[in-house]
Amino acid sequence: MSFKCPLCMRIFSQRFAYTQHAQKCLKNVEVEVEEDDDNNDSEKYSSEMDTRSNLSSEYENDKVEVDDDNDVQNMSFDSIGSAISEMSLEDSNFENILDSSEEPEIFEEPKNLNTKTCTEFPNDAYKDLMLLVTKYKINNKGGNEIIRFFNKHSNLTESPLPKNIEQGRAFMNNMKFSNLEFSKVLITKHEDKDYFLYYQNLIQCIKNILTVPDITQNFALSYENYEYNGESIYSEQNTEKWWKTTQESLPTGSKLLSIILYSDATTTDTLGKSQLHPIYITLGNIPIWRRNKQDAKQLLGYLPILEAANKDLVRDTFHKSLCHLLEPIILLKDDIDLFINNENTWFYPRVSTIIADWPEAASFCLVYKSSNSNLPCHSCLVKRENLANIDLSVNDVILRTHDEMRKHFENDTQRSVCIESVHNFFWDLPNINIYLATVPDRMHHLDLGLFRYQIIFTCDILKSQHVNGNKLVEEVDRRLAAIPRFPGIKIFSNGLQSIARLTASEYRSLMKVMIFVIDNLYDENNNEVDNFVNNDDLTKLYKYWNEMYILSRYEEFSENDLEKFNDAMHRWAWMFVKAFKFVSPSNLKLPKLHSWVYHIIDSIRSYGAINGYTTKTYESLHKYFVKIPYRISNKKDVEPQLLQTIKRQAISIRMSQHSVNPAKTPRTCKFSARLFEFSLQDANTFFNEKKDSVDNKMQTGFARFISCLDSYLDLLDGFTIIVWFSDIVISMDSEESNDYISDKGLCYGQALLLVEVLTDPPLNLALIQWYYFKSKRNPYLYGCPHLKLIELYNFVAIESIHSVVHIVPRFDKQNEYFVNKYIF
Repeated sequence: MSFKCPLCMRIFSQRFAYTQHAQKCLKNVEVEVEEDDDNNDSEKYSSEMDTRSNLSSEYENDKVEVDDDNDVQNMSFDSIGSAISEMSLEDSNFENILDSSEEPEIFEEPKNLNTKTCTEFPNDAYKDLMLLVTKYKINNKGGNEIIRFFNKHSNLTESPLPKNIEQGRAFMNNMKFSNLEFSKVLITKHEDKDYFLYYQNLIQCIKNILTVPDITQNFALSYENYEYNGESIYSEQNTEKWWKTTQESLPTGSKLLSIILYSDATTTDTLGKSQLHPIYITLGNIPIWRRNKQDAKQLLGYLPILEAANKDLVRDTFHKSLCHLLEPIILLKDDIDLFINNENTWFYPRVSTIIADWPEAASFCLVYKSSNSNLPCHSCLVKRENLANIDLSVNDVILRTHDEMRKHFENDTQRSVCIESVHNFFWDLPNINIYLATVPDRMHHLDLGLFRYQIIFTCDILKSQHVNGNKLVEEVDRRLAAIPRFPGIKIFSNGLQSIARLTASEYRSLMKVMIFVIDNLYDENNNEVDNFVNNDDLTKLYKYWNEMYILSRYEEFSENDLEKFNDAMHRWAWMFVKAFKFVSPSNLKLPKLHSWVYHIIDSIRSYGAINGYTTKTYESLHKYFVKIPYRISNKKDVEPQLLQTIKRQAISIRMSQHSVNPAKTPRTCKFSARLFEFSLQDANTFFNEKKDSVDNKMQTGFARFISCLDSYLDLLDGFTIIVWFSDIVISMDSEESNDYISDKGLCYGQALLLVEVLTDPPLNLALIQWYYFKSKRNPYLYGCPHLKLIELYNFVAIESIHSVVHIVPRFDKQNEYFVNKYIF
């Protein structure tokens, strides 16, 4: 195994020796890119660009602003990984090793090229090139090849393009737009290291959001007392208690501007060794459906992550950063005028809610993060031993308030209420109770929290209360892999082996099918095991979970809905505690369990429907504002590079010409492909020829084809068949539904064949085998229609098919099926 230096061609037998040499060798290399006067000399141009690509793109440090002396000294083996890929290796096996560990190519940030400040590109070709490079994340080497290709074949005396992509990026970095400028401020200094906050002005972020097309449509400007049939309805934030009380505290004629913050530290690499801490902003005045889209949010900044053993210093740094970000709210004692729907409006900005996971919420509230603390809930003063108590009264749940917590802080008794010895910045902000504003987040509380515990504890009881417990877990895996496919549901072909790495979306897929997996899984307590959880109770637990979860997704809640939701939560929580209390290491002293059961209803009444403050829509922002920009940086002093990348992306979006796609006119069913085509006279002969080459479903369709078609039509000339095995639901009118036992007017069937009858006009039919309820007395099981396939076949018009449904076979039972009603 050997390593050849691509610069001086020396050969080394060890990687370490090569790395040492490369750092010294590169010091002696001066890369000078001179402008080629003769653009038609393709060989000279190619040589120039290759030299620049190999040396500049692959060896230079990528900092936005770097000193020339540091370029080589700070190089590591990783930073020259692309150069290693060009070495001549005597051992071919080593090439495979390099391929598996090679870093992705990075985007080179330019040095100071003294580019002029401007707001427009020099010409359209220049603009289109840089927008292309930015949109598709083309690195310097690839972009330089595009420039070289263009210059070679354009036959222009003077190229309209930049000399190289590095120059083009520098040009974009120097473009001045007031709403795309980020700043940095020193927050603290610890152990000779400076910690900066990189941020965008809060008011400018708000203005950026308001410039998004259609964002101000239905923009809430005042409180609305939304009622239906005499009941208060809780949906948008401006229909809730916080908005009403805050608006009443403002001067007459002014409007409330509701600010929602989301903060979450996230890893930047797959190993989790590096982190960034972005914070985002959106507005509660925007309707929930629109607010949950990505362009309704803005990156407010990157909070400094302090590496210090002194946790009070870490917390103080966090709140100093928040104070600096939200300083405009304090300084704007009077008002702010914003242009909304073609007129200036007088606003008072106020922070309404903080969306965060549990540790982050504890940082905002400055309460003890540990679930083992005496008072682990950041919203109330419930004791740890009562976290699993589902029967607490209102008097047992004492809410935290700013006044009470401040008194304890000033009297040096903060330990008695489990708050940190750091002044909480939010005590000084108007119209907010930070302990209530850090609302329970459904994704972290349920998807990644309580449901994850439910799956883990289920596996634990299967193993602990059964002699063959491991085989039962394997049966769970087998059933999960056998669940029929359906859009939006992930098939777990490997079972639950990788449960620790499941995403929130994958947990939601499990929610939709686990009830069918657990059903009829094991026998009763034949071995007389203590605290045995029978199969029926375990299945009911998943049924209660799904009922609660579906209710949590309501877009609006009446008081009656809140009562149903509260009952569903307590019904599930009671069964959860009963089933898993003896297998939980902490006896289910879970802060998220208490927070969800006792605080989510108050959050809905105060801040609106849960859909308006879930982190699901915010997590995707990490991809665009952290992970992708980080991946294309040089991994050193990353925040300035990330902000440069984000700025170029914003410029690209702003200057791109977006063509509006015309609305498509709905068309009737049109088959895109034909499997078979035959005439009616030859149907029996054709079916006999094909029956041995098709599956059982199609054979059944062939066997029933003629008789069912005769009952539907009297005369046919020719037709086309499309194979389409799927479970469908058909709507029936009131007169037809009286003749059948239906699911609220819906009947279920399995489509065996799709047929196009070539008449004028063509007829589109489906051959259906029908399902019927397994029991007339008990047509539903676990809230789902309990069905069986019957020997009844009909052709129906495709237009009468209501939708495709997910029908799951009942495991270890013959001809029993469930209609999955838990598709959300």
